[in-house]
Amino acid sequence: MSTALFTHKSSLGHKTPDGHPEQIARIEHITAALNAPDFATLDRRDAPDCTDDDILLCHPQSHLDAIAAAEPASGTVALDGDTHMSPGSTKAARHAVGGCVAAVDAVLSGEVQNAFVACRPPGHHAEQATPMGFCLFGSAAIAAKHALERHGLSRVAVVDFDVHHGNGTQALLWDEPRSLFITSHQNPLWPGTGMPEDTGAANNVQNWPLPPHSDGRMMRATYEAEVFPALERFKPELLILSAGFDAHADDPLAQLNWSTEDFTWLTRKLCAIAVTVCDGRVVSTLEGGYDLNALAESTAAHVRVLMETAA
Repeated sequence: MSTALFTHKSSLGHKTPDGHPEQIARIEHITAALNAPDFATLDRRDAPDCTDDDILLCHPQSHLDAIAAAEPASGTVALDGDTHMSPGSTKAARHAVGGCVAAVDAVLSGEVQNAFVACRPPGHHAEQATPMGFCLFGSAAIAAKHALERHGLSRVAVVDFDVHHGNGTQALLWDEPRSLFITSHQNPLWPGTGMPEDTGAANNVQNWPLPPHSDGRMMRATYEAEVFPALERFKPELLILSAGFDAHADDPLAQLNWSTEDFTWLTRKLCAIAVTVCDGRVVSTLEGGYDLNALAESTAAHVRVLMETAA
């Protein structure tokens, strides 16, 4: 079995203003890292364009229409203080969704053991009808709904280890009893959501806030005590990861001070649980990470573990 890598050149066409942290260079650095010789066996695939019906698994038609209408003919336009669009943004966001949907198909069909979707913009902050936090469509939540609705799975878990709370994924899966959404994130930090008492309509959401200036030791203790046991109890048939690498100590937007080795440890533990409960079926999608070197190094470490698990 192998690891699939889904990418698309459209990620390079989603432009943000100069100095914006969610920039084209993120994909360029990840691409360079994953072109190293030790990644030669990756099953490299183009992320397809999604269908409207894929997006409508989580978002209303009005949101789809609003995003299409907001795209400028030239330059960039601000949807809010953080989220921008350029002439290539809708295409890029649709390929990010399409990559996640195709990754679910490839993993559940047995074509590959696991998959990583290296596309932008990220998705975990997009709520039902609100683009925010650099995100237009909720790619990870759409992937989960695709697995449930179209592949007939009974249980899908989404684990989000981005440093910012995945408020969008939480909102999109809040009423979905067949899903379990677990997130660790820095608190206090934007967007200011993700409190432990927020548990979902069917007790299907777990929020594990971590304090600023904590480090990988607290993360490991939290996952060992809370997250891993919850996954083992839930026994998902597919594990989806919202892989944000902005908890790294070098990241400029937060202060959780994780190391690259922490991402390696976390990925290895999550993959081991997946081997036990769902035959190793994992789909991972890129979220945040804004120090370019730390992002490239941490992403490479993450994908390397996926490949080791698939071997």
